Amino acid sequence: MTRVEFFYDYASTYSYLAHREIERIASEAGAELVFRPMVLGFVFKATGNTMPAAVPAKAAYMVHDVARWARHYGLPFRMPSVFPANTIRALRGAVAALQDGGFPAYHHAVMEAYWARNRDIGDRDVLAAVTRETGLDAERLVARTEDAAVKDQLKANTDEAISRGVFGAPTFFVGDAMYWGNDRLQFVEAALHG
Repeated sequence: MTRVEFFYDYASTYSYLAHREIERIASEAGAELVFRPMVLGFVFKATGNTMPAAVPAKAAYMVHDVARWARHYGLPFRMPSVFPANTIRALRGAVAALQDGGFPAYHHAVMEAYWARNRDIGDRDVLAAVTRETGLDAERLVARTEDAAVKDQLKANTDEAISRGVFGAPTFFVGDAMYWGNDRLQFVEAALHG
């Protein structure tokens, strides 16, 4: 089975835009989709990159660009009042949900809470409430964000991303071929179809 890896951070606007589309593409191609949460801030630091919103002209452009993409994908979008949020706990929650089960519900709820409902997923209580709303055991999952194994896996994902040449999010791999950005999904789709 062909496999596509999705390196992302919940703080990444374009990861939000891509998160449902990559699921559709992988499903239609009969490909395995491997979610790889990573800490984008550490990737930026290691690669000398910076978030687009740090450049005033890019930030102004992004407001319109993101709205266009959200309409194109049919996604609700509302620029969060806390941006960027500290997503490390939410990313650890993703690692825990991948290990323990319940990842799709958790992942979609966190993406939507931050990018469509203006909820600060960097806040522990907000993250717990968002998780609870999915029907998952929020107390257990949020507690797992402090487990050494969960922290180590998130660090390993981030280190691997850097070692493989990742410099931003979303980044996709089909085999060794890397594709960066939600606007490269057509190339990911083509690669999955051979």
